[in-house]
Amino acid sequence: MVTNVTNFSRSGLFDWMAQRVSAVILATYFVFLVGFVICNPNLDYSQWYSLFHNKWMRTYSLLALLCLSVHAWVGMWTITTDYLTRMALGKWATGVRFLVQALCGMLMFVIFVWGIQILWGV
Repeated sequence: MVTNVTNFSRSGLFDWMAQRVSAVILATYFVFLVGFVICNPNLDYSQWYSLFHNKWMRTYSLLALLCLSVHAWVGMWTITTDYLTRMALGKWATGVRFLVQALCGMLMFVIFVWGIQILWGV
């Protein structure tokens, strides 16, 4: 049996909802960016800079980055608990699963902090 030690929450319903809400926010962010590029066919650095210099766009980008982290964590947790099992890996399954989940979590944290540094110039 798989335990919820490294799960994003203690509820499968909460994880399902977090996955769906984060997907919708990421989709709207992507559609907005594609629409901006299409509406500005001669896009140059100054237009791109002025878009991302607005606080609302930085905030929206930060929200998208947070949603990307949540979406990736729920997805990776689901994949590791489904496929890194005792039947597949034997007695090392729990340790391997924890190691993979820890590496994914650290990578997502590093990418999130790096994104904040890029967006806000910290």
